[in-house]
Amino acid sequence: MNYIEIKAAKSKELKEGEMKVISLGEKKKILLCKVKGQITALAPYCTHYGASLADGVFSGDKIICPWHHACFNALSGDLLEPPAQDSLPKYEVKIEGDDIIVVYPEKPEGNRTPAMAKKEAGSDKRTFIIIGGGAAGNAAAQAMREAGYKGNILIITQENRTPYDRPNLSKDYLQGTAQPEWMPLRSEEFYKEYGIEFLLNKKVKSIDAKSKKIFFEKGEDLSFDKLLLAPGGIPRKLNLPGSDLKNIFYLRSFDDSDLIIEAAKNSKTAVVIGASFIGMETAFSLSERGLKVTVAAPEKIPFDNLFGSEIGNLFKKKLEEKGINFKLNNGVKGFEGEGTVKKVVLQNDEKIVTDMVVIGIGVKPATEFLSGFDLEKDGSIKVDEFMNVSGDIFAAGDIASYKDWRTGELTRIEHWRTALQQGRVAGFNMAGKNTPYKKVPFFWTNQAGLSFNYVGHTKSWDEIITHGDINEATFVSYFIKNNKIVAAAGNWMDKEIDAVELLMLEDKLPAPDQLKKESFDIVKLATK
Repeated sequence: MNYIEIKAAKSKELKEGEMKVISLGEKKKILLCKVKGQITALAPYCTHYGASLADGVFSGDKIICPWHHACFNALSGDLLEPPAQDSLPKYEVKIEGDDIIVVYPEKPEGNRTPAMAKKEAGSDKRTFIIIGGGAAGNAAAQAMREAGYKGNILIITQENRTPYDRPNLSKDYLQGTAQPEWMPLRSEEFYKEYGIEFLLNKKVKSIDAKSKKIFFEKGEDLSFDKLLLAPGGIPRKLNLPGSDLKNIFYLRSFDDSDLIIEAAKNSKTAVVIGASFIGMETAFSLSERGLKVTVAAPEKIPFDNLFGSEIGNLFKKKLEEKGINFKLNNGVKGFEGEGTVKKVVLQNDEKIVTDMVVIGIGVKPATEFLSGFDLEKDGSIKVDEFMNVSGDIFAAGDIASYKDWRTGELTRIEHWRTALQQGRVAGFNMAGKNTPYKKVPFFWTNQAGLSFNYVGHTKSWDEIITHGDINEATFVSYFIKNNKIVAAAGNWMDKEIDAVELLMLEDKLPAPDQLKKESFDIVKLATK
């Protein structure tokens, strides 16, 4: 590869703990960072969705992406936290006098795959099996190779494809703005290069932990040395009169989204049942396709139990501005139609005429096949701080209940990034790299002009302290419990939410009383 040396900036222009995007001409840009006197040059865009990292938060040696909170090491560019899968390209820096010289490739190669081992069956004959081809399973397989594991990796999935970007199913893909080829998390070449194999269209019937065997519905079995349980969740179903009519859908898989898209092409109206995130995103996406959409749900205010009434009403208002109608405080009694759904019948006997229905009332852990395991009341399985269930069996993602290191409470979170984080930690531990799960949950949604982020987690709160204006959709709300910040939600306040995660991770959050001071600046606190 050929390189060119470019004068990027003057060293005196870059302060300690500062990062700057520098243009090198001809559409070439780099991110200069100064950490403990050392200047580094990195690619300036997140390897996940391409967000400008300069809009995120840089503190210590960490850079947090403003959009989805991927985290990178500022000295090496190495990946620290998902949802990104690749590290940042790093370029050689020379200091000549006061000039910062960057040695830049004439033809940059794009993202940088983390240092990973490759399969060497001769040197390691073990087989690590992952049940579940979603976020957690995919992240675990990569983490195993990053930790140096060279044995067999096999991912078993009920689906007919390799892991894909599941959050997009209800967002850009459902709207028609993301193409199918954008959806896979990794290429077939990647899995082949690193010896990650798949069993597609396979449903596990049971597991014998003692004999370390997996049994399938058709009777065959597989042996494992270590096992990761990461089957995810399955949609909660409505068993009501008319539930078996055509054009009634649930959205969980790629195939589900494709079926909804096909039905939408021949529909003018749709009813979405459930004011969950999947329900609200689906409602917005279908409205973007030109359908007249109604959301029916039993709650009075969307997300009231998660974020409070003010934020819930903001979502409702923004979706109503897009033409979406709401039928709240009213459950569904059944469906009517001859072969195909034509009406949704509400509990008050009101009937909504529709061409199609999408049901989004939450998911439950997909653990029916774990009959020999000690499950929690909600169907989840308990793990320790290393994502271990017992012996050589681990679990991650929607099915895993764990003790929150911040609160001590047994917690289960159905977030995409949490599944990625847990899968990554499980993969490290299975490969022998002891890594405790000490992470901070993060969730995002984009709909109806909102760019909403939620960091931390709590089922209840004593007080909400808000900076900004919720009605104007520019705010950060801090959720206080037992005189501590346990979560924060914000809209179009990326840096602030980045800062909360960083401070939460380092256990350096301010006292609630500090938040009430007019001069308080959470970003300044995180980056000082």
